[in-house]
Amino acid sequence: MTPSPSVEGFFDPATHTITYLVADPASGAALIIDPVLDFEAAAGRVSTASLEAVLARIAERGLTLERVLETHAHADHLTGADEIRRRTGAPIGIGSRITEVQKVFGVLFEAHDVTADGVVFDSLYADGARFALGSIPVEVLHTPGHTPACVSYLIGDAVFTGDTLFMPDYGTARCDFPGGDARTLYRSIQRLFALPPETRLFVGHDYLPEGRTDFRWETTVAAEKTGNIHVGGDRSEDDFAALREARDATLKVPALILPSLQINIRAGALPPAEASGKRFLKLPLNAI
Repeated sequence: MTPSPSVEGFFDPATHTITYLVADPASGAALIIDPVLDFEAAAGRVSTASLEAVLARIAERGLTLERVLETHAHADHLTGADEIRRRTGAPIGIGSRITEVQKVFGVLFEAHDVTADGVVFDSLYADGARFALGSIPVEVLHTPGHTPACVSYLIGDAVFTGDTLFMPDYGTARCDFPGGDARTLYRSIQRLFALPPETRLFVGHDYLPEGRTDFRWETTVAAEKTGNIHVGGDRSEDDFAALREARDATLKVPALILPSLQINIRAGALPPAEASGKRFLKLPLNAI
């Protein structure tokens, strides 16, 4: 019988992001997936209320935090991974192709402290990498398409998809970021669809589609395979690519893409301080 981790989702209404606290009930070993660092763009202020709520829950349950995992370098929220690492010592893991994202955006932001080698993360996971959460096996699945570096984490009977899939009534993620590709995303999703139909599936965001009044982030492989409005049923790769590319052409740039990527390619660390001691985010003009 496939072991089943406990899963708690922490919804961030500012960015519609779900951070997950995943634990092995037998041992109390825990990990956090996609933590949020709060950011008030108008004031240029970061704060930590979102990640503190997760850390408080870990303490309340008496869990032992073993890792912080990122599904990709997010374009819609700042990651709290580095802050959690500094407070707890928990290492940060991400897909090994994060180096490609660092290369593109390190140049865009002229971030001379960023090297395209992933060293700011503690673990770079190749496709098929395995480790354990207590007694529960974990497998890293490379699921590119939204970005070239996206991974999903298969933890016992649960898979955490990041932005690869959303709830069935919302569909799939955009593919028009550098290195993104709709056909690649389709093939990544088919890989997830090959998992047992009862596999629990936890998505990275929920944007409350028309006709629904409650936020949701848990579904199943079977529900996605039959009912996802973009890729479910018998939709072909050609049809999906045409739908996804047409939809992407209408989408605005995410509001936090520039601040988010500057932080996220650094694993959540802030840019180096200037001589004054102040830290600055850059807004490259007419560059994206």
